[in-house]
Amino acid sequence: MGGADRRTNNAQNPSSRKPRGPLYAALDLGTNNCRLLIARPHEQSFRVLDGFTRIVRLGEGLSTSGRLSDAAMDRTIDALRQCRNKLREHEPARVRLIATEACRSAANGAEFIARVERELGLVLEIVDRQTEAALAVTGCADLIEEGTSGALMFDIGGGSSELAWLDFRGGRPKRQGRMASSIRSWQSLPVGVVSIAEKFGGVDVTPGTFEAMVQFVAGHLRQFRGREKLRQMIADHPVHLIGTSGTVTTLAGLHLGLERYERQKVDGLWMTSRQIDDTMAALLGMPFERRVAHSCIGRDRADLVLPGCAIFEAIRREWPTDRVRVADRGLREGILISLIDADRASRGPTGR
Repeated sequence: MGGADRRTNNAQNPSSRKPRGPLYAALDLGTNNCRLLIARPHEQSFRVLDGFTRIVRLGEGLSTSGRLSDAAMDRTIDALRQCRNKLREHEPARVRLIATEACRSAANGAEFIARVERELGLVLEIVDRQTEAALAVTGCADLIEEGTSGALMFDIGGGSSELAWLDFRGGRPKRQGRMASSIRSWQSLPVGVVSIAEKFGGVDVTPGTFEAMVQFVAGHLRQFRGREKLRQMIADHPVHLIGTSGTVTTLAGLHLGLERYERQKVDGLWMTSRQIDDTMAALLGMPFERRVAHSCIGRDRADLVLPGCAIFEAIRREWPTDRVRVADRGLREGILISLIDADRASRGPTGR
């Protein structure tokens, strides 16, 4: 964040800010995390000026109660207040603020969204699962290997997990903002790291418990439309998995032996099937206290990382590929790319 902070300070010079073009902001409020990015268009992508991320566990207890708890909502309001302050500071021209599974499925989700608007003046949009999958694809599109026939992108969330099968055999979109048009099939699994942890436990996870988690997720994967055709495509054509979630980035950090998490080393990393097997085995053998103490995991994720690995493992078993690409990006980046792309399209070929 140090570099981002310096860029932010430079950007606050009024004389230098205006010619560089408008700012854009994207907020993703999920079951587990609250994340904000503020960026400026740069060449064919964007340059991040400021950001915010906090684990809020908005969906804590939701899988059993069906409601957002008062404590979870209060934690989230506090995080959203800091996001509101950053938005006021930067005054972006275009903003999209989305909420996902926790607010979609909670009986009081709409009530909470109304409270956020009333108390903070932020208007959050509860997006459907298909929109969530498409935005994640857009955010990760430039990590899909050139020359590949397709990819299976998965986003392991707190309350749900999205999968999207991209098929390029009829041609690959040239613009990142159009990548979602290549989605041949998608599925939203009603399982995420928080809901799996609440069902099976995430603190003391035995190999038997882990296998039970994997089999539970596998049952949901059998509903994927085109399941067998995707397996056949993987057998016959160059296809890889691409994973975006704290689970996958944590595994990458552990594999690299990082003393502290470093996004620039993780985002875009390729991991082989064997490397993933070895890292998952090491993680499964790690006591809870060691997970808490590990700088790439920490207390906030220590009880969620193995449930996330179980979701990942179920996906790998269903559609085995030789390599997986790790993405430390997703919904927020997809929102930013979509907003910038829409503005460029509206200006037409003569627009700057």
